[in-house]
Amino acid sequence: MNVKVMKSVGIDIGTSTSKFMISELTLGRVSSQFALPHFDIVDRKVTYVSNIISTPLKNEDEIDLPPLVSWLEKEYEDLGLKLSDIKSGAVIITGETAIKKNADALIHFLAERAGDFVVAIAGASLEGVLAGRGSGAYEHSLKSKGVVANIDIGGGTANVVLFQQGKVLETITFHVGGRLIELDGSGKILSISPSLMPWIFDKNFKIEKGMCLTYGELAEIASALCFDMLDVLFGKKTLASLVHSASTAKLPTIHEVMISGGVGRLMGQKSPTTLTEVAQYNDIGPLLASELAKAFMSYPFKIVKAMQTSSATAIGAGMQSTKLSGATISIQSSLLPLRNVPVVKVSWNELNVEQQMEMTFRKGKELYGVNEGLPFAIGLADISYLSYSAVKELAKVMASLYTKYFPDSKVLVVVCENDMAKALGQLLRLQTDYDVICIDQVVIDHGDYIDIGAPLHDSMVPVVVKTLAFK
Repeated sequence: MNVKVMKSVGIDIGTSTSKFMISELTLGRVSSQFALPHFDIVDRKVTYVSNIISTPLKNEDEIDLPPLVSWLEKEYEDLGLKLSDIKSGAVIITGETAIKKNADALIHFLAERAGDFVVAIAGASLEGVLAGRGSGAYEHSLKSKGVVANIDIGGGTANVVLFQQGKVLETITFHVGGRLIELDGSGKILSISPSLMPWIFDKNFKIEKGMCLTYGELAEIASALCFDMLDVLFGKKTLASLVHSASTAKLPTIHEVMISGGVGRLMGQKSPTTLTEVAQYNDIGPLLASELAKAFMSYPFKIVKAMQTSSATAIGAGMQSTKLSGATISIQSSLLPLRNVPVVKVSWNELNVEQQMEMTFRKGKELYGVNEGLPFAIGLADISYLSYSAVKELAKVMASLYTKYFPDSKVLVVVCENDMAKALGQLLRLQTDYDVICIDQVVIDHGDYIDIGAPLHDSMVPVVVKTLAFK
């Protein structure tokens, strides 16, 4: 088996903290010498993890770009890294940072200076899915019959994703995080995040900047945050002031839970007993972790240890496997190449195609709907033989729903595992006014990104599938 080692970089710019990681991904050829090259990750190793820094902000609305860039440049310099050394990577903009005014400028700056990146502005929903894959919840759900929730709690938000046998069921994000309240060792409140104020008002807590609170008063607030979040997850209550966003008003019953993120890491450490210990990071993170561990004892969730906590988000851009799609494809050459297009995989059910498609489009809009021009590619997998009339009906449903959810889109991209792209693409063109690209013989999964290159000749295009790699 031919092997190749590739350096990969991961940069995670979060609500309160940022980190930088280098990993080595060993790619091994798993296809025979007589077949088209197909590589898979056969080993991955984190070789460097930076110190966690506070994400520099100019104000509540803007990331302070110069100090962030200086930090990254120094990391590269200290490691003796050149841009040519980095073959792959990911910049993940998470939590509230994704909606800062200059988030796009930051991403483009980093993309130009740090290699061939999978670039994603990971808002709350997408961050939850990525963290759930990185923590091990996704893999655990493949072996579990019940619903597995991953709760990723960082500085500004708690991002929850619900998996069942590898499928994303729902996502919900809470205004729960360690850095929403900052304080010093005497209990003096240094700042309170505006996102937490509606909940504080609803709960009638007496807390404001400059006040000094006792350990007991802070514990009461942290405990209430935890119980209210878990009550919503358990279906005991709805609480608009604590919910940032949700994909549904009613969550399915949760059977198992993993905790990741910085607060997840702190849950494995000694609980704080004094104000000085609470304020070791100048926020309530340690106390929130301690109170969450206590709160879980009042609920029937089974707690499963996460494989990763604070490193659950991306450690780099993952497997890049170049494939050829051809013979039965339907493309418009003038639209190619396309780069970094996220894929939303359809859970196929022949008995209820329209309902399954609508669920997929709704989740896709929640995760990737910011880019109206081309929000995502639709992945069709696990489909057995379809008659022409069935393909025609499929095209009709897809065209109708895409027009409903993305009326301003200009391009419709479909990725099929089976040889059906030519017929489906032609039928989609008859049903819509969109430019249509439909390719096949490409194996994809939910959360992958694809690059579709310019045609090698009339009936073949190169395709790169990029999967975020997790430790």
